[in-house]
Amino acid sequence: MRIPGTKHARRLRITTSDGVDEAGFVRIGGIDQWISIRGEHRDNPVLLEIHGGPGASNLIYVPRTREWERHFTVVRWDMRGAGKTFGHTGPSCQGQMNLVQLERDGVEVAERVRARLGVDKVVLVGYSFGSFIALRLARRHPELFSAYVGTDQNINAGGRDRTAYTWLLERLEKAGKHKDLAAVTAMTGDRSTWTTADREQFNKHTVGSDPLTLDTFKKVVLGSLLTSPLHSLGEVRTYTKALSFSECLALQSVMIDEWAEGTDFAIPFFFFQGEHDVITPAPSAKRFFDDVTAPVKKFALIEDASHFAAFRQPDRFLDLLRTHVLPALAAAGAHHSHA
Repeated sequence: MRIPGTKHARRLRITTSDGVDEAGFVRIGGIDQWISIRGEHRDNPVLLEIHGGPGASNLIYVPRTREWERHFTVVRWDMRGAGKTFGHTGPSCQGQMNLVQLERDGVEVAERVRARLGVDKVVLVGYSFGSFIALRLARRHPELFSAYVGTDQNINAGGRDRTAYTWLLERLEKAGKHKDLAAVTAMTGDRSTWTTADREQFNKHTVGSDPLTLDTFKKVVLGSLLTSPLHSLGEVRTYTKALSFSECLALQSVMIDEWAEGTDFAIPFFFFQGEHDVITPAPSAKRFFDDVTAPVKKFALIEDASHFAAFRQPDRFLDLLRTHVLPALAAAGAHHSHA
């Protein structure tokens, strides 16, 4: 893939003799979907990312996570309704926009990646909204994955967990924002009754009421989007349109109950969560984690991070991958290429 000749972009070039840098559309689930594969050494373990949003491609973060590609081959997939996949044909040709279809797509992507790179299994990394899909993949298809890593891990408890909502009310009250407090209180903590407008309002207040989250959103998310060497100005506009288009998926996820779906995992299991995450709070993730049985498991906090923790602190996230995930893969002999 041609990368423009900016200094920012030159740093992205993979120049190692056994590196991989390829991207393009692949037919997945009946539509063309964008997949990017980047890494400096083909015998490194493969990370398959399931991005958040819904509809928020991780491709904008390639410059922030360049160092990861020294130790892993990173696969970034723009799901239906997101990024370049959405931009390719627009809203009319995205097919079935539901969680079941996204899970099917995920299986197909994992199988394609295994075949393309000649590996038996890949490490599955779920981000935020994508962690719903990723947990289902990890539960139901352990033959495809060598480990599960959740970050900005979303844990829905069939509507029982209202931690993020309660925390927001507390912050608004403390800040004396009575009008905002009244609006959020009127919505109630029952997300199953929320409209798309309610969800947007809740997210706006959540981000705006927490300085670390707001700073991360401006610098890390918007900053990455506006300076991405892999996206044209038109694609930046498309990126935001995809977020609105994919909102329907968020409403479908509300009544997922992760405990009912299952706490037994057949693969090594890791949560690396932003210590100060107000969108997907660490205590909610920890409650589920504590009930999980897996061959190996580890919960770690990412300091000085809220949501988007892996991209706010990419070096710390890489350190956690190398310290905890790589040894689990080595112990299982999981990332070796097959002959």
